[in-house]
Amino acid sequence: MSEVSDVKKYVAELIGTFVLVFMGCGSAVIAGKNDVGYVGIALAFGFSVLAMAYAIGEVSGCHINPAVSISMLAAGKMKLKDTVMYVIVQCLGAVIGASLLYGIALGKPGYSLADGLGQNGYDSASPGGFSMVSGFVAEVVLTFIFLLVIFGSTSERAPKGFAGISIGLSLVLIHIVGIPITGTSVNPARSLGPAVVVGGTALSQLWLFWAAPIIGGLLAALVWRLLK
Repeated sequence: MSEVSDVKKYVAELIGTFVLVFMGCGSAVIAGKNDVGYVGIALAFGFSVLAMAYAIGEVSGCHINPAVSISMLAAGKMKLKDTVMYVIVQCLGAVIGASLLYGIALGKPGYSLADGLGQNGYDSASPGGFSMVSGFVAEVVLTFIFLLVIFGSTSERAPKGFAGISIGLSLVLIHIVGIPITGTSVNPARSLGPAVVVGGTALSQLWLFWAAPIIGGLLAALVWRLLK
C-alpha cells in the first residue's frame, strides 16, 4: 500500500476527534445521565474510539488525542512536526464537534449552556464534587493506563486487527471510574472543545485537563520503553 500523505493524516485526525467529541459529549448532552447513565456515556466514548480506530486507523493511526500523540513522540514513534500538526487538528476537530453539538442542543426547548456541554471539571464543577488534587491524580493515572493499553495493543507482537477493541473497551472502563471524578478527560482536545464553547469555569479549569493527561502519557511512554 502506498504511503499516506500528511494532509490525509491530518484530515483523518480532525474527523476522528470531531466524532469522539460529538458522540461522546453528545451522549451526555442529548441523552443525558438520566436516560443512559454514566455507563451509557462511558460506552459512547469507548465505542467512538473503537469505531474510529477501524475507520481511520490505517490513515493516521487514530490518535485523536494530544496526550496520545505527545506520548508517541516521547516513545520515539512519531516525528515532532507530525505531533504538532496532529495536536492542532485534533483541537480543531474537538471545537467543531462541540460547536455543532451546541447548535443541535439549542433545538431542545429550555436548553442553555448552564445545562452543560459535557465539559470536564473539579471542585464544584466535578460531577461528584471531587477536589482538584483528586481530579489531577485521577487524570494522570487513568491516562497512564490508557496509553499503556495503546502501546501494548499496537506493539509488533500483539495480535493484529484487535487493537481498536482493546483500546475502545479500556476507555469504557476508564470513563466508568473517571466520570464521577472529573467527567473524564484523558484527552486535552476532548476537554478543550466543550470548554471553548461553555467558557467560564470550564475554561479556567482547562489547564488541569491538559497538564494531567500529558504527564500520564509521558509516564506511560517511559514505562513502556523500560518494559521493552
